[in-house]
This record gives sequence, structure tokens and C-alpha cells, in this order.
Amino acid sequence: MKNIFIAGHNGMVGSAIARQLNNVKIITRSHNELDLTDQQQVRNFFESNKIDQVYLAAAKVGGIYANNTFPADFIYQNLMIEANVIRSAFENNVKKILFLGSSCIYPREAKQPMDESSLLTGSLEPTNEPYAIAKIAGIKLCESFNRQFGESHGIDYRSVMPTNLFGIGDNYDEKNSHVVPALIRRFHQSKFLNKPEVEIWGSGKPKREFLYVDDMARACIHVMHLPKEVYAKITDEMCSHINVGSGVEMSIEDLAKSIARVVGYKGKLIFDHSMPDGAPRKLINCQRLFSTGWRPEVNFENGLKLSYIDYLQNNP
Repeated sequence: MKNIFIAGHNGMVGSAIARQLNNVKIITRSHNELDLTDQQQVRNFFESNKIDQVYLAAAKVGGIYANNTFPADFIYQNLMIEANVIRSAFENNVKKILFLGSSCIYPREAKQPMDESSLLTGSLEPTNEPYAIAKIAGIKLCESFNRQFGESHGIDYRSVMPTNLFGIGDNYDEKNSHVVPALIRRFHQSKFLNKPEVEIWGSGKPKREFLYVDDMARACIHVMHLPKEVYAKITDEMCSHINVGSGVEMSIEDLAKSIARVVGYKGKLIFDHSMPDGAPRKLINCQRLFSTGWRPEVNFENGLKLSYIDYLQNNP
């Protein structure tokens, strides 16, 4: 039985991966037990535990407010986490790693849908540039270890870049949450307080892509288990990451209406056109992954219903 270390098992994606894995021994450590930014602690952990594979889902994450307020924390902590884990895993003979990044690695003006090959072809979105640079470094760490040690040490380190995720275990914090959990919280509170209308930033016209987190977890396991020759066929030595998304986009207005319907909020939606819209589209090209036979399984509205149940259970 393989020993699988899930770094970030308490997070939304890490916990979903743990739910989906079968017939393996899952090894986890809380932040209090293991600080992944501490090189010596990480070294000691890998030396003391026989690890066969790593799912590297641990990261410091947050919305625009958090990224703008704490840019040094975002770049430093994420760089340290991935550098410590990948290096210590290599030093202790771990053959397979799956590194989880983010679609924010792509240039702000990247051609839509964003293909893996658009990485490093333009300037990043300024509001999350430090976080994006750290995630790009994680991809390049995996690539570089493969290039230098792939043949001599038999390692196979891979990377996946998810689109906007939502689902069980999401962050509903008022300042740091992303758009789906933020709107779930806002509509629920407005329903409870009988508010006649809810204000939403922007015009509602920008389009975004969303994926339910359990589908992301299934994609991670699918990519980890792809035969090496299949992975090599759909990637490049210097462009080795794979996009993970639904391939479907919707406007923020349609998103808001869907969430209001699931929550049961029947008031009016007001779009504040004086507030920024952000990029008009953020869709990733998932044809490389789709070519291997993977497809999302959870319908978007069903995913919203599961998310709202999770919100009610954990935010009474």
C-alpha cells in the first residue's frame, strides 16, 4: 500500500483529494505539527516518514484584498512551501509529486481560452502578481528536477493549474473569500434579514469558469496516475503543466442569479457599474486534459447546492 502525503489536507482541495483517494495510506500533518515554510521541519518529516507520493495542495491563498494587503507574505510563504517540500521529497526518494498551481499564472491579456503555452508570454495581473510568480516557480521547480534528475533518479513531478474552484470546505470569510462563497454568504444573510436588494460589484458582464472541488480532486488523481508516456505526449519538457477546468464559462450576472436561486433569495440584484469588472474573460483551454478521457462529473447547479449545504452546516 502506497504512503501518500497530502500537504494542505485541511484546505478545500486537499480535503477533497483525501475524500477521493482509495486503497492508500494517507499521511497528513496540521500546520501546528509541521510548518512547511520551515526547511528543517520539512526535512525531518520526510526523513522520518516513508513517503511514496505527494499531493502538494498547501498554499497561502486569498482574494484581491488579501493579495494586495499582504504581497510579501503571499510570495514568501508560497515559495518556501513548494521549495521545501519538493527538495526534501527528492532527497528522500519520493518518485512522484503533483503540484497544484492556479490559473492566475497566465498573463492578464492572454488569448482566450488560455492555453498552457501562454505561460510567460506577457505581464501578470498586478493584484496577484506575487502569488502568481510563486506558483510559476513551483511549476519550474518540478520541471527542473525532472530535467536534471528524471532519468538518473526515476522521478516524475507533475503540475496542474485549476480554474476557479468552489465547494465543500470553501472559505466564506467576508474579506478574503472568492466570488462563489462571497455571494453565497451575502445572499444567505440578505435572505435572513429580508433585504429587498443585494448590490454586486461591476456590470455583471465579465465571464468566468468554475469547477466543483471534488471534480478537481478527481482530476488530480487522474493526472497523477496517467502513464508517463501519455503525460509526456500532451506536455512539453519546458511546458509541463496541465490546465484543469470545466470548459464552460458564465457571466457574473448569471452566476449571481444561480446562487440566489439555490439560496432562495428572491430580492432584486443591483449591479454597481461604478465598480471595476476585472478581466472580461478568464477561460482556460482544457483540451490536453480532456484528450486523456477526463471530464467533470458534477453539474454546476448541483455543486452550488452542495456548497450551500456545507455553508449552512459550518456557518450557523
